[in-house]
Amino acid sequence: MDLSVLHSLNGFLFRHDGVEDPLVFYVNLAELLFLAMLILAFLFAGGHRRAETRRAAVAAGLSAGLGLAVAQVITRIVDRPRPFVAHPAAVHLFSHHAADPGFPSDHATAAFAIGVALLLRNRLWGAIVLVFATILAVGRVAMGVHYPTDVIGGAVLGTLAALVLYWPPVRQLPNRLADLAGRVLDRILQGILHPQDSSPV
Repeated sequence: MDLSVLHSLNGFLFRHDGVEDPLVFYVNLAELLFLAMLILAFLFAGGHRRAETRRAAVAAGLSAGLGLAVAQVITRIVDRPRPFVAHPAAVHLFSHHAADPGFPSDHATAAFAIGVALLLRNRLWGAIVLVFATILAVGRVAMGVHYPTDVIGGAVLGTLAALVLYWPPVRQLPNRLADLAGRVLDRILQGILHPQDSSPV
């Protein structure tokens, strides 16, 4: 089943240049795009939901970090070769990639951790991010760098990481961190934009 789905997606991408180019471009930039989204959301949050937006961004970032930390341990234990390593003659590789172990997918882990963390706090934005996370996961398989179970494992791991940090006894930690960072940022911006207000009398 794993190989069947992999070959179907990989073959489809090989035969459809119109899909290949934008998908490969997106997948290769996805890490930066997800990171930039969280940074921009935190820096430019405004309005009456500013605190909630900052808390969501910090929680999403911490969820991704937790998921990736656990993924590194699992990767070393499982040590599963990537499809283009295990089946070099049968898999098309669309972008250069290191031949390191592939289970679970780091990209899927981080993307789904971010998406679920946001979904728990804002359904609309969380749903949008999860759509892009799914496209990323499918794209990684189609490009030949992961088996379907690699990205499924990453999605499950990322989801669990987000749920752990949303658990009420733990949830206050990222919230307090976000509030503290937000106050520091506000003071810095206040000093830059309105230096006269922060000058001693």
